[in-house]
Amino acid sequence: MRIRKYLPILEWAPTYGKQELADDLLAAVIVTIMLIPQSLAYALLAGLPPEVGLYASMAPLVVYALFGTSRALAVGPVAVASLMTAAAAGEFAAQGTPEYLGAAIALAFLSGMMLLAMGILRLGFLANFLSHPVISGFITASGIIIAAAQLRHILGVKAGGHNLFEIVVSLAEHAREINVITLVIGASAVAFLFWSRKNMRRLIAERFGLAPRLADAISRGAPVVAVAATILVTWAFGLADAGVAIVGAVPAALPTPSLPPLDPGLWKAIAVPAALIGIVGYVETISVAQTLAAKRRQRIDPDQELVALGAANISSAVSGGFPVTGGFARSVVNFEAGARTPAAGAFTAVGMGMAALYLTPVLYYLPKATLAATIIVAVLSLVDLGALGRTWRYSRADAAAMGATIGVTLIAGVELGIISGVGVSLLLFLYRTSRPHIAILGQVPGTEHFRNVLRHRVVTAPNVLLFRVDESLYFPNARHLEDFVIDQVSKNPQLRHVVLVASAVNAIDASALESLEAINTRLRDSGLRFHLAEVKGPVMDRLKRTHFLADLTGQVFLTTFDAFRALAPKTAAETLEAARCETEIPPGKRARAPGRLSGQRRPA
Repeated sequence: MRIRKYLPILEWAPTYGKQELADDLLAAVIVTIMLIPQSLAYALLAGLPPEVGLYASMAPLVVYALFGTSRALAVGPVAVASLMTAAAAGEFAAQGTPEYLGAAIALAFLSGMMLLAMGILRLGFLANFLSHPVISGFITASGIIIAAAQLRHILGVKAGGHNLFEIVVSLAEHAREINVITLVIGASAVAFLFWSRKNMRRLIAERFGLAPRLADAISRGAPVVAVAATILVTWAFGLADAGVAIVGAVPAALPTPSLPPLDPGLWKAIAVPAALIGIVGYVETISVAQTLAAKRRQRIDPDQELVALGAANISSAVSGGFPVTGGFARSVVNFEAGARTPAAGAFTAVGMGMAALYLTPVLYYLPKATLAATIIVAVLSLVDLGALGRTWRYSRADAAAMGATIGVTLIAGVELGIISGVGVSLLLFLYRTSRPHIAILGQVPGTEHFRNVLRHRVVTAPNVLLFRVDESLYFPNARHLEDFVIDQVSKNPQLRHVVLVASAVNAIDASALESLEAINTRLRDSGLRFHLAEVKGPVMDRLKRTHFLADLTGQVFLTTFDAFRALAPKTAAETLEAARCETEIPPGKRARAPGRLSGQRRPA
């Protein structure tokens, strides 16, 4: 049973039949067609030789089939991970050097080891510190940087830069070097790929009578058409001699297993980037996997996905590849094409191996502008600047984190961008929880329910303060709680009882416990009593291990109504009685509820 947990293949392999085989083979063919140009393009984006992209699309797929829990996820090179790889490896060595390739391979290996360790230790929750607004902002900014960086291949110039500002300045400096033929090829490829996204699916469905989902999956192979057409044109007209940059010779061979560079200095230098690549990749992977699994009512094990993705990255490094993760577009195509099990990924790996052996000679005349066009079209679909406005309207704190992530990523680069986003998110969380919402409560006439006096028409008693803290109590908000109680006591000389309604309090740390003890002491010295109501079981268990309950000047009530009835019995009883009478007396002669009415009714 424990082996099945770490080897999910044992769950589905025993029932694997002919129908599953047929569906997985069809999906593998479609994904392979899509993955060939993508692998080459993302290797280009990472600053690596094209064959490295093919290598990174073989072993990881097989390994994920053994360890992964998603039936449709397709792992491999993706845009964001490729960009982060280029940024990290570029700090260590120059592109095109053996040291640069070694750094990229080491990134995959170290990232995989970290993910594997997190999975074994069940530390998947750490990825929760990357909020959705931060990830969304990071992906948007990364998409902009990636698209801008690929313009140099579209224009045929030798520009560079690590952030948007540097890229734009470099492109402007090399504007006079634009190769017109390269620009025509690149612009045509971009236009065709954008057109195919909107129209090819419909044409395929109408011409061949295929189901819309299958037609959509096949239409994702449009980059192959662009690749074939531009190779033919470049070869036929000798455009390489006219300055069009081409891929050149690609070794026709399968990867040879080898260990990554075992350089402690290198590993120390890339430790932080490797961790960021792994965590960002895991967040993207688990999001895609859970989305697709929900459509088939399947289950994803987040911690096992850490193990699977970690093992996939280690296998990528051992086979000469770079960091991989679960790609959204690729996985959706795999799902829509009918993949039934992770075996589809293994079959795709076989297809990629065949391509590496027999198709690489054909890629010699492939223009780099075509690969750049493939990247641009793919990443621009990830850019969502409108999300910033939508998030701002809902939560300014989350919008601030998203804006910081976008701004810093564009200006300072990908690593500082995501670190700043996480940092801003944590700071805003601490600020928000340090000043939690505190509601003064009153009884809803005729019921045993208690609501905020500022939002509802309720009854209160002058000698009782009922208040609810809508947050767990811990060190950032402990002082705020003390200040609130002192302020309320000073405002109401008639007050005799203070009741903390703890229905929203899930935990009380040591600092907050000291604040509660201080409140209890101050109220006792002022002749007031401090009570608790609706304390959750786990919180009460911890309080029982202290002297606080023994020193408490008041009581612990099961419900807020119990507290109100005990501390203001006349008001509580008369409120219920008046409400009962209202149901019996004619509308024109109804009595008003006793006590003090607070708040306003919400508009109907």
